[in-house]
Amino acid sequence: MAGLIVLKPGVDWTATGGLFDWTLEFLVARLSDRQVADQLREVVDNNLGSVWVHELPPAAQAEIVSHWRRDLVAAGNHELPESKDKPGVVRHLQELVDATYSAGYPD
Repeated sequence: MAGLIVLKPGVDWTATGGLFDWTLEFLVARLSDRQVADQLREVVDNNLGSVWVHELPPAAQAEIVSHWRRDLVAAGNHELPESKDKPGVVRHLQELVDATYSAGYPD
């Protein structure tokens, strides 16, 4: 099953279910807004398969984007298992980071 992250209408990112879950779990441990972290954990735990970032509180959106931009690709390089597919998976994480700029989130 695939997962969908919508940054704003018209700007989204899809991934395999496993990478989608990993990307959300990456945030759950880092977010200061525990209510949003719990929402993301619920998405993972219940295989809900989508997150609409633009519908979250503005402060949470900013924190999510900041974590992704600052640490997501490095965490993927460090934490994801070694395989022949890993370089492509890490590039796919970079596409999510790039999409945060396309969505117009400030630096």
